[in-house]
Amino acid sequence: MKKTKSYKYEQPAVELLKVAERCVPYNPRTYVSLFSSAGVGCYGFKESLFHCVATVELLERRLKIQAHNQKCTHEDGYISGDLTTKEVKDKVFAELNRWKRLYNVGDLDVLIATPPCQGMSVANHKKKDELKRNSLVIESIKLTKEIKPKFFIFENVRAFLTSICTDIDNEDKPIGQAIDYNLSGYYNIHTQILNFKNYGSPSSRTRTLVIGVRKDLKEITPIDVFPDQHPERTLRDIIGHLPSLKKMGELSRNDIYHNFRQYSPHMENWIANIKEGQSAFENTDQTKIPHRIKDGVIVYNTHKNGDKYTRQYWDKVAPCIHTRNDILASQNTIHPTDNRVFSVREVMLMMSVPNSFKWSEISLDKLNAMSLKEKSEFLKKEEMNIRQCLGEAVPTAILRQIANKIGKFLSQNEYTEHEFVDIIQEKKLVEHKRLLKYISEDTSMSFAQLSKIAELANAQRENNAAFYTRQDICYSIIKNLPEAKTYTTLNILEPSIGVGNFLPILIKKYKSVPVVNIDVVDVDKNNIELLRELVKKIDIPSNISINYINDDFLLHPFEKRYDIIVGNPPYKKIIKEKTKLSHYKANAYNDDTNNVFAFFIEKAMWLGDTVSLIVPKSVINAPEFNKTRKLMNKHRISRIIDFGEKGFKGVKIETISFILNTKEKSDITVVESYITNGVFAHKQSYIADSFFPYWLIYRNEYFDTVAAKLKFNIFKAYRDRCITKAITKNIGKIRVLKSRNIGNNEIIDIPDYDCYMDDISYLDVTKFLNQKNCILLPNLTYSPRACILPPNSIADGSVAILTPIDKNTKMTERDLAFYATDEFTKFYAVARNMGSRSLNIDNNSVFFFGKLKQ
Repeated sequence: MKKTKSYKYEQPAVELLKVAERCVPYNPRTYVSLFSSAGVGCYGFKESLFHCVATVELLERRLKIQAHNQKCTHEDGYISGDLTTKEVKDKVFAELNRWKRLYNVGDLDVLIATPPCQGMSVANHKKKDELKRNSLVIESIKLTKEIKPKFFIFENVRAFLTSICTDIDNEDKPIGQAIDYNLSGYYNIHTQILNFKNYGSPSSRTRTLVIGVRKDLKEITPIDVFPDQHPERTLRDIIGHLPSLKKMGELSRNDIYHNFRQYSPHMENWIANIKEGQSAFENTDQTKIPHRIKDGVIVYNTHKNGDKYTRQYWDKVAPCIHTRNDILASQNTIHPTDNRVFSVREVMLMMSVPNSFKWSEISLDKLNAMSLKEKSEFLKKEEMNIRQCLGEAVPTAILRQIANKIGKFLSQNEYTEHEFVDIIQEKKLVEHKRLLKYISEDTSMSFAQLSKIAELANAQRENNAAFYTRQDICYSIIKNLPEAKTYTTLNILEPSIGVGNFLPILIKKYKSVPVVNIDVVDVDKNNIELLRELVKKIDIPSNISINYINDDFLLHPFEKRYDIIVGNPPYKKIIKEKTKLSHYKANAYNDDTNNVFAFFIEKAMWLGDTVSLIVPKSVINAPEFNKTRKLMNKHRISRIIDFGEKGFKGVKIETISFILNTKEKSDITVVESYITNGVFAHKQSYIADSFFPYWLIYRNEYFDTVAAKLKFNIFKAYRDRCITKAITKNIGKIRVLKSRNIGNNEIIDIPDYDCYMDDISYLDVTKFLNQKNCILLPNLTYSPRACILPPNSIADGSVAILTPIDKNTKMTERDLAFYATDEFTKFYAVARNMGSRSLNIDNNSVFFFGKLKQ
């Protein structure tokens, strides 16, 4: 990029455009950085060839360092100011619009936020009321919601997620909950407390990392972009090559940043004789214990942290770097050999900051060529700012790894389903042996790609009612299962494994548990054979074992209880196999259904402590699952995800997933919606209120307000299932009304649509002919309207016929007109759980067509 001579906001726009034209490629990778300090961490994104659209930092002296490193293409991208103000936010959006206008950048790729952590840090002993400062994270959440980047990254201290902030709704809550409720509707989010020393950073630094992946990005999860584990490195490995500095004020001839920072000479005696790992407070000579003289009396320094005045070990991992890494009295700052704090260069190396990073507009060569006096003056002016920036930074290596992984995903050309089908046809993979051989020999595709091919090939070969579950969908289900730290030994059951879509994420989530046993079940032996080959594509830690069971889950005699049962059971009704159905129903509580998934739910509840399955959405409202819901509601349902029709591409079925805890009583249920992109929490007793005929997962205050106006449960519903177009005609004695004929308190005549019959005596719907108080409602619609069934008319299956339970109930025109209002329409959408397929008016949903209270 073009080298800037100085940090000037007023650089001419024409010159900036020339810079941009030379530096920005077609379809650039982009990011925004909030609370960015000197940009030490997100320098890793620059190294990975990402372009910074905007960077926001309150302190201009730190923002200048980012300019020295030519982080932004445009000078206006460097934004100095308070992110809580509209002015600063407007500047961020102005830069986003500039990139959209100049470079055709649609969606921002990455948003990085590292809000101030002093209110949460265990190192801050002067904390008072930090709620306001903690709440700066909400500004990051707000901008993430507005910008909707493909990925977001939040990084902060260990206590980040449990610290209290004031949320967007002005309620005080843990930051983790605020992130979940505000962003989980749009993003799959993974949070983890990591010590970066195990993930490629040269020094110990325990931090909370939060990564979100937008839900429209397929086959990628936030776990996929977390940094990889790396072996620890010792302090000797990191800085052992640097020359020793023995003299106070000494500067390395070849590196101005490798310096012996001066301190009061009398303090050197305190640390001169301590060994590695010892603190000056351990000196036996009391004159060498850190102290001050007050009125001629020795007053010993307080010893709040055990790591003050402590000499570090050469052959252990480098210590955590704090903002006050300039003084002996801070935490873990003393060199293993020299009687000094670590130099700036040493701290840079411990924070994985590359030599190419610039702290000044003056080149390193010119700085090193300065006179000793000039160097000292430079350090006096700049060193404290540099050290503080390093102490609050994200190690460059951590964000570089994340940037590389995101960049790889953004640049890859993902196979389309059509291309997978072409491969299946070309290689004749419908044949099981060919498919098995193909998976065994392929070295270019990922587990997810091969499992997609296997699932599609199986679907072509047989009708197995199995659907491919994408990795991002698997993650959304697994993410809220109990944390790994809960277990020392973990038993997991996948009751209908198919080709193992859940396995990679389960393994990643629980790889830190000492012993993990995963039992996988499938009735199809071919699936088990395929799975054995597919599993070879996964890196499975030695603490995880997989046991394969080729049997029918519903009939298999399990001999142990499971901590977690998770999966995607088959969705099909047993029609012809009467014997099998009788076996399934033998021990089932719900014998009103023939649908296999309901039996899976019941058996999983008997076998598991935590059960999470993805099933048809009809389970929450259909009459045939009334007993299933009753059984489930006896336990705690901690989360429901409504995928709508977005769970399975190309499959017209609505699905939900749930997490049910069989050992816990009902409490709060969090509902996450792919339909509204919202996340909300209510008491389980509120959404599963027994007053209503089924669960209302979108129930809210508006719904309750409208419900208070109505008297419910006044109708029974009927729908004809025999009248078809083939038995109707254009004229006749009896009119057959269809959905478009139903208006608001009127029948609508439609040319070339209206139909009739002469003889209806053989139809069951005849019983409603010329009956009073029959109400007509169009079926399968979110635009309800109603009218009275007119004389000499019946209705086909596109219309529900409602009859009063109490014959004395009289519906007025005002009652019926209410169904056509916007007020009722909005209420009805909640009553139908925002469904798109399960909209039949049945004897459950008819409950909500009430009569206005007088």
